[in-house]
Amino acid sequence: MADNRQRLIECFASVFPELRPAEIPLASTATVPAWDSLASATLVSVVEEEFSVQIGLEELEDLTSFELVLAVINDSVASSNGG
Repeated sequence: MADNRQRLIECFASVFPELRPAEIPLASTATVPAWDSLASATLVSVVEEEFSVQIGLEELEDLTSFELVLAVINDSVASSNGG
């Protein structure tokens, strides 16, 4: 799961290049002015490609922080691996 965290940090860095690496795990829609609906769609696209997962439309509105995105990834990866 630590690997998922690092991979997600790289996804965030590509979508939000203005964030310093130490800021990324603390990122949320409340703390990152650039995190708007377009950035959310871009982030989901990057995450889906990186992790080979599908994020449902119903989950999008709940993905409001780095930690919440990581939780969805960890759940999706565990489900796809039968865990």
